[in-house]
Amino acid sequence: MKTIQAQVPDFLARIAAEVAEREKVPLDQIIALALASQLAVWKARDDIETRAQRGNLADFDRIMAKVPKGPPLPGDELPQG
Repeated sequence: MKTIQAQVPDFLARIAAEVAEREKVPLDQIIALALASQLAVWKARDDIETRAQRGNLADFDRIMAKVPKGPPLPGDELPQG
């Protein structure tokens, strides 16, 4: 386990402390969970960007051209408006 010192805005520290008290867990655990959650979001975004760079519009168009023409299946319709 590593100890990290960080400057945290007062309002965030207050919210984190309130959540820790409500959930009956240590403040350290709330901070670690919040950090892990945000890091996972950033990692997912980076992974999606990496995969998107491998995409090829010509391949997409070729694959989509194989889709039969016709109305969408029930439940697959676009919303009105």
